Amino acid sequence: MASEFLWYVIPREGAYPWEPEGRRPVDLGYLRQLAGAVDRLGFSGALLATDLYDVWPLGSALAASTSPRFKPLLAVHPGLISPTLLAKTALTFDALFGGRLRFNVVNGSTRALKEYGLHLEHDERYALSAEYWSIVKRLTAGEVFDHHGRFYRLENAGASLRELTPVQEPYIPLWFGGSSPAGIEMAAEQVDVYLTWAEPPHLLKEKLDRVRERAAAHGRRLRFGLRVHLIVRDTEDEAWAAADRLLRVTSEATYARQLGAKAAEDGVGWQRQFGGHGGRVPDRARELEEHPNLWPGMSLFRPGPGTAVVGSTAQVTDRLREYESLGIDTFILSGNPLLEEAYRVAETVLPALGVRV
Repeated sequence: MASEFLWYVIPREGAYPWEPEGRRPVDLGYLRQLAGAVDRLGFSGALLATDLYDVWPLGSALAASTSPRFKPLLAVHPGLISPTLLAKTALTFDALFGGRLRFNVVNGSTRALKEYGLHLEHDERYALSAEYWSIVKRLTAGEVFDHHGRFYRLENAGASLRELTPVQEPYIPLWFGGSSPAGIEMAAEQVDVYLTWAEPPHLLKEKLDRVRERAAAHGRRLRFGLRVHLIVRDTEDEAWAAADRLLRVTSEATYARQLGAKAAEDGVGWQRQFGGHGGRVPDRARELEEHPNLWPGMSLFRPGPGTAVVGSTAQVTDRLREYESLGIDTFILSGNPLLEEAYRVAETVLPALGVRV
């Protein structure tokens, strides 16, 4: 089936961690336990998302306690630090941990990035990102060069990194998701794996076809990955009952905060996801089912990818195979709690897809 399955690691953990009562205490020991389970269960690594902790110390701690097959996918915003400094950090990580690093390019939102002093509108963010990552790719490939661009002017870039021999070739790979024309163009030019959130297959096919077309125009071919949450149980009824419970335990304050934030977002991916429910909180989860077993309701109460595949093991497997038929060869999966659901998915879904645990 798919060539690669990753899990998800963040410090907000529990049955429904968007609520205080649904959250469990998390420390370094717990995060190492989670990463160790992911490492042993047949996943090839994990996405470490932008969240409460910075990804670099977290990624270093987990890489130091896992095997060489565990490859951290670190979420990084372009433009927050110098591309040369990022390249040095990345080359150091790869030198210490044997070439296991992958970048998850996160462009963020205009509103959120103002906190960091980055004041760019939607399309400008992608223009900066394209220039930034073109520089980082050259630096992590070991080049020394001058660069005079729209956002950056570098002299003798890479000279101080000469003794940091790159481990990965041709450079540290870039994974990225963006649904706007500007985002798709940036992906077509720069990235190696195009990531998308789950959508009804016919809509996703249209988007992937656009990405393929733009990549071909640049003489490139990309791999495709899917970031999706799973609610998998022994039966379909049990899975939807679990989704219903998430709606019941979520507070009105959380709904108001999350839906208000989503409505203000300028990202096309956010807008497409929001369209799956229109801001309506249903009485029963299945009222929002937009394709067999596809539920956009997670975005009602949690940030990030808000679509889940809900169903029995056979149904979840069928949906993932359906996405695979569109060209998806990499899946970044999650479930709550992350620790217990990593075991459940590894013991049910992965074997059904031919992955040895």
